[in-house]
Amino acid sequence: MTDAVIDWRNPRIVSAVKLHRAPQRRKTGLFLAEGANSVAAALDTERARELFYTARAAEREHELVASAVARGVRATPVSERAAEHLGETVTPPGLVAVCESVDVPLSHVLSDAPRMLAVPVEIADPGNAGTLIRVADAVGANAVVLAGDSVDPHNGKCVRACAGSLFHVPIARERDTGAVLDALAEAGVTVLATTATGEVDLDDADEILSGPVAWLFGNEAHGLPREVAARADHRVRIPIHGRAESLNLAAAAAICLYASARVQHREFRS
Repeated sequence: MTDAVIDWRNPRIVSAVKLHRAPQRRKTGLFLAEGANSVAAALDTERARELFYTARAAEREHELVASAVARGVRATPVSERAAEHLGETVTPPGLVAVCESVDVPLSHVLSDAPRMLAVPVEIADPGNAGTLIRVADAVGANAVVLAGDSVDPHNGKCVRACAGSLFHVPIARERDTGAVLDALAEAGVTVLATTATGEVDLDDADEILSGPVAWLFGNEAHGLPREVAARADHRVRIPIHGRAESLNLAAAAAICLYASARVQHREFRS
């Protein structure tokens, strides 16, 4: 740790700020993680390369900064102006880590004989993607597979919505949704499509959920493409007992993934 405070014009700050843009993230294989939860997870998983912090943040998160230094991560105090450039929130936390990308190949995910996968198809909103990844982490899913033309999980809004879970759950990306479905079938994973008119009621799906499953979740605006839902082994509907017409993506994912976790944990205990 150095005592020299650097400002927003410093070349290292300028270079880090460029990581707000997707092309620069792709080029460098790096991204920014902002806030205590994300930084702590990045340090714990050894993904953090460098930490920038303000004096205010150091007072609040002294142990976190000390932990970075103890792990050999370069930790540098920055001005409040520099923190504003590094952050993307209205009130920057003053704690930002430069991290290595978290992507893993789909083949790597499937080689570990996964029991539960979340597969959002063409998910567009980074907040929804981050929430889904956080839910997948909470229920113990083995991985999240972003299929089709999906949002970059290293997007700042997505990283913040993950609240650290981005570093806990393997994330695979594959632009060819058909290739994802082929790979799941070859790996012996049962594919479940969430649709409002599915032939299987979630309440009656325990037998299906007891084996390895991959849940397909559709785009926020358009749902699952018809041809993708048709290729699933089963189409599952969430029973709605009240007057709500439908559920949003994050809510539907939370319900379905929790249902899977409940069945699989029960099977494991028995």
